[in-house]
Amino acid sequence: MEAVAIDTVWVAVAGCLVLFMQAGFATLEVGFSRMKNAGAVMAKVLINLSFAFFAFWAIGYALAFGDGNDFVGATGWFIDLGNPDGVESLSYTGVSEEIKFFFQATFAAVTLAIVWGSMLDRVAFRAYLPFAIAFVGVIYPIVVHWQWGGGWLLKNGFQDFAGAGVVHVCGATAALAGALIVGPRIGKYRDGRSIPIPGHSMPLAILGVLILWFGWQGFNAGSWFAAVDQDIGRVLVVTNLSGAAGVIGGLIMSRVLLGTMDIGMMGNGAVAGLGAAAGASGFVDPWAGAIIGLSAGMLMVVLVIVVDRLRVDDPIGAVAGHGGGGFVGLIGTGLFANAAGVEALGGREGLLVGGTAEQLGWQLIGFGAIFGFTFVTTAIVFFAIEKTIGLRASEDVEIQGLDIAEHGMFGYPEQFIEVFGASSDDAIPGISSPSGTSTNER
Repeated sequence: MEAVAIDTVWVAVAGCLVLFMQAGFATLEVGFSRMKNAGAVMAKVLINLSFAFFAFWAIGYALAFGDGNDFVGATGWFIDLGNPDGVESLSYTGVSEEIKFFFQATFAAVTLAIVWGSMLDRVAFRAYLPFAIAFVGVIYPIVVHWQWGGGWLLKNGFQDFAGAGVVHVCGATAALAGALIVGPRIGKYRDGRSIPIPGHSMPLAILGVLILWFGWQGFNAGSWFAAVDQDIGRVLVVTNLSGAAGVIGGLIMSRVLLGTMDIGMMGNGAVAGLGAAAGASGFVDPWAGAIIGLSAGMLMVVLVIVVDRLRVDDPIGAVAGHGGGGFVGLIGTGLFANAAGVEALGGREGLLVGGTAEQLGWQLIGFGAIFGFTFVTTAIVFFAIEKTIGLRASEDVEIQGLDIAEHGMFGYPEQFIEVFGASSDDAIPGISSPSGTSTNER
C-alpha cells in the first residue's frame, strides 16, 4: 500500500506538471502572435483546455484505453460507466482510475494545444468546440489505443514511451492539415515571396518554451505511471540532455542556413529535442538522448524552411518543432533502444546497439500510420467546419484583430485606445497627456 501511495502522489504531481504546460503554450503563442490577437490566444487556450477535459472524460478515455479490439477501445465511458474495475490496458499500475484519467487527460489537452499553434491570428473562435470534440473525443484516442491502449502497434513492438508519435506527430500532423485548409495570414505571401510577420514579444515566447521544458519533466518521467522501482532519474537525464542538445542543434542550423543565431529557432530546437525525448527517454541511454535531441533541433530548422517554401503559414513552427522532433524520437528509439528499456517496456533493441532493422521498420510503420490516419481524419473535420460554420475569421476581423472583434476587449488596451490613468503621462506633473492637457492642469 505504501508503494501505491507513493506512485499515486508522483503521477498526480506529474499530471499537474503536464497541466502547467498549458501556460507554456499560452505564453509561447502570445509571443509569436501579433499584439492585436494576444487576448484571443489566452481565450483559445482556456476554452480548448476545458473542451479537452470534457471530451476525454465522456468518450475519449474509453476509446483510448477501454477494452475493445486492436483498433479502438469500447469500455470506460465517463471514466467508469459500465467498467467498475477500470480499463485493462492500464491495470499494470496500482494508481486509481481517476488519477489515470487525470494524467492522460492532460496529455490529450497538450495534443490539442499543438494543433492550433499553426493557425495563429486567423481562426474564428466558433471553430474550437466542434474540432475539440472530434479530435480529443475520437481521433486522438484512436491513435492512443493503437499503442498505449494495447492495440496493433503495441502488439507489433512499436516503441513510444511518452508520446513522440502518439502526441507530437499526431498533434503536428493535425496542425499541418489545419494550416493547409485555413490558409496563410493576410499578407504572408506576396509577389511570390514569404513576408516575415514577426510576433510581438520574443521574451514571452521563450518564457513559454521554458515553462514547457519544466512541464516536460512530468510529461516524460510521469509516463512510468509509477515511482517505486522505476528509473525516473534516467528518463529525466535523457529528457534534459535531449532538450539542451535541441537548442544547440537549432542554433547551429539557423547559423548555417539563415546566417543568424535566430532566437525563435533556438526555442523551437528545445521543443523538438524535448518532443523527441518523449518517445525515446524510456528506452535509451543519456548519450543517445543527446544525439537524438541534436538531430531533432537541426531537422527542425530545415523543416521550418521547407514548410514556409511550400507556402504553409505556421507562425510558431508547430509542424517542424513537434512533428520533426516526434519523428526523430521514433527513429532514434529504433536505432538506440537498449536492453534495459526493452526489458521494461517491450519491443526490440535498436539497430545500432545490437538489434536488427526490424524495430526501426516498425518505428517507420508507426509514424506512417499515425501521420496518415491523423492527416486524413483531421482534414475532413477541418473541411467540414470550414464549409458549415466557418473555420477562418473574416478578412475584416483578421485585419482588426481577434481581440476586439471576437472578445470585445484588447489584450493590450493602452496600445490601441486612450485609457485614462493607464499612461505614464498621467502620473508625471508637467507632461502632456494624450488629450493635449498637462497632468498638473487636471
